[in-house]
Amino acid sequence: MNKVVLHAKDLDGYLSKEDQASLEGAKRLYDEAMALFPSIDLESPRGVAVAKEQLTPVFERVGRYLKEVVAKEDSIHVYSFETPQVQHGSASRLIAKLRSPETSQSEFLYYVQRAYELLFAHVYTDKVLPHKRSNVTPTPVNWPIQNYAIHKIPDVDALIKDSVMCVMLRGALLPSMIISKEIQEYSSSSFVTPFALFKIARDDSKNETNMDYVLDLDRSFFDLSQLEGKDLIFADPMNATGGSLVTIVKYIESQGIKPKSIRFITVISALKGALRVVRAIEGAEVYTLWMDPVLNEKAYILPGLGDAGDRLNGKDLHTKPRNMIQLMADYGATINDLYRDQVREIEATVLGRNG
Repeated sequence: MNKVVLHAKDLDGYLSKEDQASLEGAKRLYDEAMALFPSIDLESPRGVAVAKEQLTPVFERVGRYLKEVVAKEDSIHVYSFETPQVQHGSASRLIAKLRSPETSQSEFLYYVQRAYELLFAHVYTDKVLPHKRSNVTPTPVNWPIQNYAIHKIPDVDALIKDSVMCVMLRGALLPSMIISKEIQEYSSSSFVTPFALFKIARDDSKNETNMDYVLDLDRSFFDLSQLEGKDLIFADPMNATGGSLVTIVKYIESQGIKPKSIRFITVISALKGALRVVRAIEGAEVYTLWMDPVLNEKAYILPGLGDAGDRLNGKDLHTKPRNMIQLMADYGATINDLYRDQVREIEATVLGRNG
């Protein structure tokens, strides 16, 4: 089989001694929270009050520590560390809803969409303000004559015109469609990004320290020439270890392809995953709505939000995972209509332009 494998020990080889010390510091702080968890009782108002009283100062210390670490990294961008204080409440509320086990699949999808709207603004539109262009919009009012409106929107054309969405299956499918739709909506030409689809998975039978990341080239769909000199965008709800992204980019580079830029846009990133990405990939930029401190032995983010792919797409049978076309079909008519141009582009990529 035509596969590319990256090992966790190779990823850790990119981390410096200072990085390892930063990760150990984050673990020590989060261990304080973990030590309190067994005594938390949320079944009574008093228990909730005690939990808030005990945990709030611990999580505040964790947040301050992560901000100090990230402040040294020009290529790691955390929304709540870089935006004005008045904007942090919206991000915090979204993350809280995404973390909650009570959040349904449809709600989870809605909050992911909201999260990527905030992220797109942070990655693109905030960078071009106050430069705007006028957008002429006809309205449904045509009596006594056709009416129009002018709206000035951030001019991001120069930032998005060479973009290619690189999809790391499975949880990354819908986030990639969302970012592509945002690009289309802001583009003066309604530009629909090309898509490159990579079939990659990590071996969850292993632990974080000996994890393998396997890129299946036979079940991936991409045109390498389409990636040369382009701005590659990877959108994934979570960046736990960074292993999937590094595996894909290292493969692309091994084929002689030199992207113009690489942006990794996530809803939650673990500190370790963010550090691995920017150390392993020269010039890569990590953008995340929220940063969590540590990983557990199974390489899940803590406190995390569970398996984002399952929560977005529903669970697959291990022996019969759905392909890209099946996943999009299961999103239903509403989602497929909202992202119809992206769906067509993905279908053309999978089935062939003449398929």
